Amino acid sequence: MGRKAERRSNPDRPTARSSTRFGPPSRSQKESNRNGLLGASAPCSAIHHRRHQAAQPSSPPTIPMSLGRLGRARASLSLLQPFTTTTTAAASPPELAAPSPSFLAHHLLDEFSRPRSTRDAARLRRLAAYLSPRAAESVILRLPSWREALDFFDWAAEQPGFRHSCYSLNAMASLLPPYQRSHLDRLAGHAIAFRCHMTPGALGFLLRRLGAAGLPDTAAKVFDAARTTLSCTPNSYTYNCLLDALAKAGRVDDAEARLREMVESCGNESVDRYTLTPLLQCYCNAGRPDEANAVFQRMDERGWVDEHVLTMLVVAFSKWGKVDSAVELVGRMDALGMRPTEKTLSVLIHGFAKQGRVDMVIEMFGKMASYGFRADLAMYDVLIEGLCQGNKLGKAVQLIEEMKRNGVAPDVRLLKKIIETFCSEGHFTTVVPFINENAEHLKPSGVVLLYNVVLECLVNSGDIEAAYQFLRSMVHGDQRVSNDDTGGVHLFVISEGVEPNSDSFNIVVCGLCKFKKLDVALALTKEMIGLHYKGKLLMFNDLILELCNSDRLDEAYEMFNKMKGLGLKPSEFTYNSLFYGICGRKDPSSAIYLLKEMRTNGCKPWIKNCTEMVQQLCFSGRITEALQFLDEMLKMGFLPDIVTYTAAINGMCKTGEIDNALELFRDISSKYYLPDVVAHNILINGFRKSGKFDEAQEILEEMLSKGLFPSVITYNLMIDIWSKSGRIDKAITCLNKMSDEEKTPTVVTYTSLIDGLCSAGRPNEAIALWCKMRENSCAPNEIAYTAFVNGLCKCGRIETALGYYEEMKTEGYDLDIFSLLQFINFLISHGHASRGCDILKAVLQKGLVHSNNMKMIGLITRAVDELSQDGRIYSDIKLFVDKYLVSEDQTTR
Repeated sequence: MGRKAERRSNPDRPTARSSTRFGPPSRSQKESNRNGLLGASAPCSAIHHRRHQAAQPSSPPTIPMSLGRLGRARASLSLLQPFTTTTTAAASPPELAAPSPSFLAHHLLDEFSRPRSTRDAARLRRLAAYLSPRAAESVILRLPSWREALDFFDWAAEQPGFRHSCYSLNAMASLLPPYQRSHLDRLAGHAIAFRCHMTPGALGFLLRRLGAAGLPDTAAKVFDAARTTLSCTPNSYTYNCLLDALAKAGRVDDAEARLREMVESCGNESVDRYTLTPLLQCYCNAGRPDEANAVFQRMDERGWVDEHVLTMLVVAFSKWGKVDSAVELVGRMDALGMRPTEKTLSVLIHGFAKQGRVDMVIEMFGKMASYGFRADLAMYDVLIEGLCQGNKLGKAVQLIEEMKRNGVAPDVRLLKKIIETFCSEGHFTTVVPFINENAEHLKPSGVVLLYNVVLECLVNSGDIEAAYQFLRSMVHGDQRVSNDDTGGVHLFVISEGVEPNSDSFNIVVCGLCKFKKLDVALALTKEMIGLHYKGKLLMFNDLILELCNSDRLDEAYEMFNKMKGLGLKPSEFTYNSLFYGICGRKDPSSAIYLLKEMRTNGCKPWIKNCTEMVQQLCFSGRITEALQFLDEMLKMGFLPDIVTYTAAINGMCKTGEIDNALELFRDISSKYYLPDVVAHNILINGFRKSGKFDEAQEILEEMLSKGLFPSVITYNLMIDIWSKSGRIDKAITCLNKMSDEEKTPTVVTYTSLIDGLCSAGRPNEAIALWCKMRENSCAPNEIAYTAFVNGLCKCGRIETALGYYEEMKTEGYDLDIFSLLQFINFLISHGHASRGCDILKAVLQKGLVHSNNMKMIGLITRAVDELSQDGRIYSDIKLFVDKYLVSEDQTTR
């Protein structure tokens, strides 16, 4: 808001002369401060005065001689005595007049321009007796920094009988930077606490300073205290200042409430452009376009729209993505003879670039040129980036040339964008000459960075051979030719004096590792070390990991030692890659040695590697070594995860050491962890396989007592246990509980129950459960069919079993050889000799029966004996048995 407008809005506001008391110092005032002058009446600088005192410690201060009359100068001599550092025997009469504010300010400036430890306390006490708000304001505005001014302000506030006025308080507020929010907040609190009387103009200035510092709540607090505490009746100007503070903070609701309060207090006529402008800004900051447009229309109807309002809306529309509306406003500015600022056009260009509208970016770029604005590197960067996103490479290159003609050199970041676009389009033959053409504007390190972009793009495109050849061109400073997949060539001509850096090798070595070219990567790394390049940790990590994945642990250790020799500190990834390789070798002693080094360097082993080591040892039957490995980890301070301990328990269970597994389970339960459901399931399964069903049930009950919820696997295991142990009703109850807990039974669940029902002689219930399984969209597998057919046969339901066997064959499944031979015997013995004979022939023809397997031979013999009662069938099957069994037997012999 301009000064004239403020005076029109606030008739009580002080004039320009008086307003300088609480406004920021003018240029001339600042120059006076630097020169050490106190306006026209200051005789010398504080520095000069200190030097004068150093030369003559007991001499009195210099008297201002700008009063115009020698008599007044002589009269002032009597005022000096109370302020000198030494006093004479003849004291000044107490009835002498007080010194002038400017004279007092001069001596206060002299003291507060010094370090605090060198100030004369006695002199300050004498000066404080005559301190006035006007003198305080003068001192505050003339001290060289806001910190010194604040020091004086606080000192003055503590002096008996003195109280800051609104002018000295606002003088201090004008000097405090906006980021010194705590000091500004304290200043506002001081005004309220000491009931500082304020004019509307002074109040408005303080509100604006608080708003600029982002203290809307403090501004509102000061405003609300105006009538009751600050003896100031707010007017339209002070309301406008408060609205401005709220708008800067985006406090829409508060701003609307204050506007209503303003109308009630000052009337509708008090609302002017200075009221609506901050409200418009508030809506723009809050991202509320509808309300912002409504305020704009209201201002437009009253003719209050100016360049500031239009610019504000242009910026807001651009941020909201309504760039076309912003362009319309720029056109309106042109029509009204207003000129958009460079910043406004820059915001528009960024908005169009964000939307990918390159044509409009170019148009706005041309408009900037027509206004005489010279584009800088940042603006060219936006335009060229938009061209690159639109794959308009030719235009982007032309613009680069235009930049250089206009004296704006492209930087590495800008060239990198163009190069990446070139590479994404596969123009590798073009990009290197382009880099070399612009190399003269760059440092060698910048050129290398651009070459590295090409290397990375070649690797990402899968052309690792070209990347390798390019790097070798950089190493040897010559040109290399690489054939590409399309039959073309990449000609790499490297700028003179440009050499690769560690990043160059890092890109290519990592690429070679990615494409499993380990031998080439190793050779290149060794060449790099020979050329005295340090390399990067990432490339060594990739090399070590791939070597460990390929079981080349010795070479991985060689790279590990070379990396440390180059001064590169191994990371946690480095150590765990080696740890993984050691796990593959099942070498616990080497793993323990590596863990000790990891602990020394502050690295932790990954749990998956520890688990892998334990699993490998357990599956190999090396249970003792697995437990020793876990103990060594504990001694070194690495507490294995519950997953690792569970892997050890699982390995013990699989090797039949169920008692040792239970002992480890109890040990970790009491010392380290609460085993989870998985650990309990592994133990239950171990007891199930060992036939220790009661112990399995005890583990289940223990799990429930710990508050753990059984999983589907837990239920499946217990259903199988209860089915096999003849407690089929308990198994059925378990199935119902699964449904209550919304756990979906699996085919394993149904298979165990169906087998249990058949074993319990309850085939009808088994058939009903089979149908329920199909209804629940749980498709039976080969194991389910086998258990069902065998179970039905055991219950004497041969015809039903035969039907399900035919269904099984239709689904693409078949019984295993022993189940099939048993099924054949069931068919023959229950009146289905013909079907049994056919199935037996098919078995013999497939060569599934081995003559040296006595169990198979026994089942076939029993079937043939049953068929011997029918002479025709017997003679037929005897030929098959003699043909296939005898021939196989002879072959075996």
